[in-house]
Amino acid sequence: MSSILVVESEGLITRLIKENLGDEGYQAIMVLNGDDAVQFALREMPSLAILDVMLPGVDGYNVIQRLREHPKCMHIPIIMVSAYSSLVEKVRAYELGVDSYITKPFSTDELMAHVRRQIRRMQQNTLSPLTRLPGGLQLERAIDYKLRTLEPWSVLYLDLDNFKAFNDAYGFLAGNDMILLVGHICQQIVYEYGNADDFVGHVGGDDFVIVTTPDIEQRICQNILARYKEESMVFYRREDLERGSIRGIDRNGRPYQFPLVSLSIGVVNDQFCCSHSADEVGTLAAEAKRLAKRSANNISYASRPTWQVPTHVHVSHTALSLDFVGHLNHRLFHFSEEDAIAKFK
Repeated sequence: MSSILVVESEGLITRLIKENLGDEGYQAIMVLNGDDAVQFALREMPSLAILDVMLPGVDGYNVIQRLREHPKCMHIPIIMVSAYSSLVEKVRAYELGVDSYITKPFSTDELMAHVRRQIRRMQQNTLSPLTRLPGGLQLERAIDYKLRTLEPWSVLYLDLDNFKAFNDAYGFLAGNDMILLVGHICQQIVYEYGNADDFVGHVGGDDFVIVTTPDIEQRICQNILARYKEESMVFYRREDLERGSIRGIDRNGRPYQFPLVSLSIGVVNDQFCCSHSADEVGTLAAEAKRLAKRSANNISYASRPTWQVPTHVHVSHTALSLDFVGHLNHRLFHFSEEDAIAKFK
């Protein structure tokens, strides 16, 4: 169930959300102070935040600023509810990044109209229309944000191998379901094993990015791969599973058997790379993909840009897509317009 973060002390707005949006799949979660609100947003990624300007400890303006500064939360719509109706207060709130400003007293219909509008706008304009995950500029900023902190960082790039053959044999709707599965698994595993501020993004098509830390990268990779291997089996016909391959047609129109779709993960981290440039991360990502595609394991670690790989590399089909490099070199991740019908590799 999608959550709506409500930061207030009276509980009135929380009750209104529960009464009016519960049947639409939204759950109102009430938090009493600004610090807890930021931590909740980082961990749970709510669909919307409603803030009262008057909060214990830090005020609503500080919460807005902190949510807008962090790439993981920057897309979350924020509605501010305030007893202040002056133009100065409204301008300050909008300049900090609120999406709606409602003055007290307000009607239920007015609040619900703002809530529905902001959720709809966020889904249509900010997130991937297929996976509801952030990408584009938000993904680029998530990497830049982590590099600027000068703290340990890891960038994981996930990609499906033999995905085009699967689409050709099973159709693009099944391909979309496969992409949705990967996105869902990434979110689940990062939630279970990751840090509160770890970022999961959808580059487009069957490519995903996770921004995390080196101490847990291997645990995340191993659990994602294990869960994908188990849960992806439901997409295949029995005969394909028994044979261990998909029958299809190659690029020259000849019958050919393709392996089942495997999930590949490439890793770039600051233990192999001292760079604080997103461009270099992209270049290392391309090298990780090249090496991983030739390996027999699951995780490939990129080395320094001398293109030498550490001898203790753990690899298995991996991929840090070349598209990733192109996006970084252009300083912007773009969602593919083909996202809804799956990107053919």
